Amino acid sequence: MMKKYIFFDIDGTLTDNRTGKIVPSAREALDKLRKNGHFVAIATGRAYYKAKDFLKEAGLRNMVCNGGNGIVINHELIRNAPLDHAKALAVINEAENLGYGILVAPYDSKDVVSKNMLFFKQAGFRKEPTRYLINDKIDYAKLENIYKIYISIPSDEEAKLTLKNTLGSLRFEKEYLMFQPDDKKKGIIEMVDLMGGCLDDVVVFGDDYNDLVMFDERFYKIAMGNACDALKSKADYITNSNINDGIYNACKVHGWIKE
Repeated sequence: MMKKYIFFDIDGTLTDNRTGKIVPSAREALDKLRKNGHFVAIATGRAYYKAKDFLKEAGLRNMVCNGGNGIVINHELIRNAPLDHAKALAVINEAENLGYGILVAPYDSKDVVSKNMLFFKQAGFRKEPTRYLINDKIDYAKLENIYKIYISIPSDEEAKLTLKNTLGSLRFEKEYLMFQPDDKKKGIIEMVDLMGGCLDDVVVFGDDYNDLVMFDERFYKIAMGNACDALKSKADYITNSNINDGIYNACKVHGWIKE
């Protein structure tokens, strides 16, 4: 059997969105894939600090995280690059000039900083665990790193941010836009190269719009049955939904695992 380099998104692919837990049949598939000699890894947009515990829970050792900017091999974080500093500052300055609230994550952690309370007045508190530091003396330009930016701009006003497309951005909440690394494909390519593999042997599993970037023509692309239509349209194969044994069934159909 030819060795495959198989990468899995987390939310909606490996996990049940209702519980946040890994689907039991997916966990079984991961174990069998590894026993059969395949290289198995996670490819997630989550920051390293938010994904490292799940990596252990899934019984895996390798991960592309931080939207492609983080590389973990054998549980060792070997790279975790922040956003491009100049581009991040340009987006922050434009948003400030437009009158939108801003939160900036200067570390790979739940900590965010801001000059004022404007973000909270416009968008409220974030739903995810967050520690806020408000200091009107903060100079964003003097931050050594910027990992994420949150801007309290409504979706119907995003066009006002003329620099929006200079950084990767995602919207999970209607109240604010999040800027973070958004190129899981880059991280996958780097990891396969580090492991001495071939891109023709890469398999990717995903379910949502933020997985479109890793559905590269050089990879074998599998969309979950619960995936968005845009992802399904790019897929080489569409399996069952994640909670209906989609990962296990796809691996069995392709001969990567045996009963």
